[in-house]
Amino acid sequence: MVVTCVFFRRTADQHVRLNFNDVGKDVDRRSYERIYDVVHGIPRNPMGRTGIAARGLLGRWGPNHAADPIVTRWKRTPDGTVVEHFGKCVLEFVAIQRRDSLEWALPGGMIEVDETISNILRKEFCEEALCSQNATQEERQLMSERLEQLFTNGIPVYKGYVDDPRNTDNAWIETVAVNFHDDTGRILDDIHLKAGNDACDVQWQEVSGHVKLYASHVLMLKQVADLHAAFY
Repeated sequence: MVVTCVFFRRTADQHVRLNFNDVGKDVDRRSYERIYDVVHGIPRNPMGRTGIAARGLLGRWGPNHAADPIVTRWKRTPDGTVVEHFGKCVLEFVAIQRRDSLEWALPGGMIEVDETISNILRKEFCEEALCSQNATQEERQLMSERLEQLFTNGIPVYKGYVDDPRNTDNAWIETVAVNFHDDTGRILDDIHLKAGNDACDVQWQEVSGHVKLYASHVLMLKQVADLHAAFY
């Protein structure tokens, strides 16, 4: 069911028409989960109440779509042997430390107007984990070549609601998480990880059930471990 609502801006007499559960001119307000209720012109969080009304810190009413790249490789010893725990190979993934909360997280971001999921996955990884905006022309060229290899065959591992602390009763985050696996471990071998503006650190971390991550990111890691029959 498509519900059209009018929201008036506080700063002008102009009004904005929002099409909930539908694709508007610039914004896709459909949920990956289900058709959500719209009560008195306000969308309701399909996962229940949070205790916080309105949009809070989020930019849009209803679903705020994000994309999270999960870049992985096999953990190896100095001689190149893949590390095993309890008979299963161990994965590593690229994690960033968020500057706002200091929590470790996947290097993802919000999907803006006119951006595709594939573009935002690559863009966010470049900006948050490689600090591409501050790289030299030569470094950017190397990044582009390597990421062209890495991001060619991504496998979606999750699509849906994210249990994020910014969610409210009327605005929430949903994401698409895609795994990009470097089976040889050589694609990013000579590219230095460097935290971008929204992060204060970036590093390879071991995939396991003991890792502490922001929001629902640890659940996405579990999907990646299952995908590769790896240790978790």
